[in-house]
Amino acid sequence: MTQQAPRVAIVTGAARGIGAGVARRLAQDGFAVAVLDLDEDACKPVVAEIEAAGGKALAVGCNVADEQAVEAAVERVATELGPPVVLVNNAGIIRDNMLFKMSTDDWDSVMNVHLRGSFLMSRAAQKYMTEARWGRIVNLSSTSALGNRGQANYAAAKAGLQGFTKTLAIELGKFGVTVNAVAPGFIETEMTAATAARVGVPFEDFKKAAAEATAVKRTGRPEDIAHAVSFFVSEGAGFVTGQVIYVAGMPKA
Repeated sequence: MTQQAPRVAIVTGAARGIGAGVARRLAQDGFAVAVLDLDEDACKPVVAEIEAAGGKALAVGCNVADEQAVEAAVERVATELGPPVVLVNNAGIIRDNMLFKMSTDDWDSVMNVHLRGSFLMSRAAQKYMTEARWGRIVNLSSTSALGNRGQANYAAAKAGLQGFTKTLAIELGKFGVTVNAVAPGFIETEMTAATAARVGVPFEDFKKAAAEATAVKRTGRPEDIAHAVSFFVSEGAGFVTGQVIYVAGMPKA
């Protein structure tokens, strides 16, 4: 009897942080994982870690805001790993500033990666999902979608992803494809460490202040987000779609 090939997942922005954590978890769950990021070489350590644990993975370099690059990357995944039926749109950047200091490039760069990137990746991957009559798309939003000082671009993009999520859920549901979003709070990553450095606060102090603002009195880790994504892409979550779950330790009002 031949063993059934594993389902294939694509995780964007997966060279580090939340994306890397999600890629590792999906590999543990039995998926073959395309580890996609801007720099293909940066993806290789995550791929090596997955393969060392007995999983199957592929490093893919791609600018998610580039239409032709996205089409080529998704086609490559389909050829080398198999048709992708899970997509986690995690790729993101920050260009924080107060509105009066925010440049047009700051605005456009964030919108292009978060919104245009998620649109292009979802459009390219959905054809494989609809053909399979099964699929999962998970978009990474943020608690900043509710508003956050100095993040007009990021907050707007993350709020936009929630509307995008609910609309795709309506459009793709009849094909057996669910679409959900995870909205992290403060997660310990290179990105939050860079933010601390930018504002001149030691990262440990930055994390301590963030932890005090939560009900659970701790900051989040990439694996916290990976657990939520794992649920959304599971077989058992087929009746859950169009939802946004905040994984944020219940920030205090």
